[in-house]
Amino acid sequence: MKRTNIIDTPKKVGEKVILNGWVNARRDHGKFSFIDLRDRTGIIQIVTTEDLKPESVIEVVGKVKERPEGQNNDKLPTGKVEVEADKVTVLSKAKTLPFELDKDNISEELRMKYRYLDLRRPSMLNNLIERHKAIKFIRDFLDKEEFIEIETPILTKATPEGSRDFVVPSRLQKGSFYALPQSPQQYKQLLMVSGVEKYYQMARCFRDEDSRSDRLFGEFLQLDLEMSFVSREDVMELNERLLIDLIKTNFPKKKIQEIPFPKISYEEAMQKYKTDRPDLRKDKKDPDLMAFCWVIDWPFFEDDGGNGWTFTHNPFSAPKPEFMDDLLKKKNIKNIETSQYDVVLNGFEVGGGSIRNNTPEALKAVFEIMGYKEKEIEKSVGHMLEAFTYGAPPHGGIAWGFDRFLMTLLGGTNIREVFPFPKTSDGRDLMMGSPSKIEPKQLIELGLSVEEE
Repeated sequence: MKRTNIIDTPKKVGEKVILNGWVNARRDHGKFSFIDLRDRTGIIQIVTTEDLKPESVIEVVGKVKERPEGQNNDKLPTGKVEVEADKVTVLSKAKTLPFELDKDNISEELRMKYRYLDLRRPSMLNNLIERHKAIKFIRDFLDKEEFIEIETPILTKATPEGSRDFVVPSRLQKGSFYALPQSPQQYKQLLMVSGVEKYYQMARCFRDEDSRSDRLFGEFLQLDLEMSFVSREDVMELNERLLIDLIKTNFPKKKIQEIPFPKISYEEAMQKYKTDRPDLRKDKKDPDLMAFCWVIDWPFFEDDGGNGWTFTHNPFSAPKPEFMDDLLKKKNIKNIETSQYDVVLNGFEVGGGSIRNNTPEALKAVFEIMGYKEKEIEKSVGHMLEAFTYGAPPHGGIAWGFDRFLMTLLGGTNIREVFPFPKTSDGRDLMMGSPSKIEPKQLIELGLSVEEE
């Protein structure tokens, strides 16, 4: 006899079943007890004589019966049936939990220290399920659009992409370091040079930057995609269609305020809304209202605090075609507009991309405008410049901050609610106890020494 999922028990009235799960609650009634048994699919009432501790893991063998008249629980899909236990086996006894799972006023540090318990809560488990379903939808959609999912390296090279790198010392090349990727930006462009034409991955990205309510510390998940032989409008159209189909299919209660998404220039956004992430919802109290927009026509460069120029988004972006001559001649820099496009949802930037430079002259000009010398350019992106000399197609793409997108879609206010095992705002994993010191032997192997504070 196979294990039965709790959600399927109403279809098995009169049958003997095996159920496995956690003791969600216990109510004594003299000679027998009612146990609420919970598995991932739901909760069902068990009638037993056993004395069972909450959150212990048990196996129940018994017959599914209709509940006595007047004892139905209309709040549960299984509320019209119960299981009369013939045999109960304790598979793992639980001690008293550090917090009650049905309470909301639990300190975040306690929740993160015992994250494996926090994830037992229905709301948190539902977030994981919705996360899985959304990722599956994206994969299926892009597969039908003939994209190829390709994993890019985690150990890579430090390059100028806007945030502080996490670095990894090399044991075999002492004194040298890898960097964890802030994004797969250069790899996905090199895949376009390779002739892949349509690439994507659900990419893990690493950035040593301060956390916010809408930004995780350390690592996050990104939908990353790139396409060859496309215009800005081609990339935007595909992503808009993906977003609309995903919401309509997986989140049918949500309402998209305007289709197609409005397009707003960066200048208009800053003048009219005082932000490059405008919240266009007509009713901000409606939790199911989704107001998307595209912000386009960004300035390519901005003043770097009086020290010269830096990029506003991405040094690998291409200017709009009418500004390419200015870029190559390094003139009119303040007014050069880039092909950058951001997609904004309810006041949160959930994705951004651009058409890329695909010639060595144009990419080199970007770094020269930012003040890089010849040797510095070669050290940072020499491999890209060389790759572009072998025939690089015009290409462009986008990256979604998937965790932020999901947080916004689910109506959350803290991005850690949709990430399985997040770190604290100061970068600590309270559950695993990291970061932690390493043994002197490991430091010697890596050719490192540590200065104590």
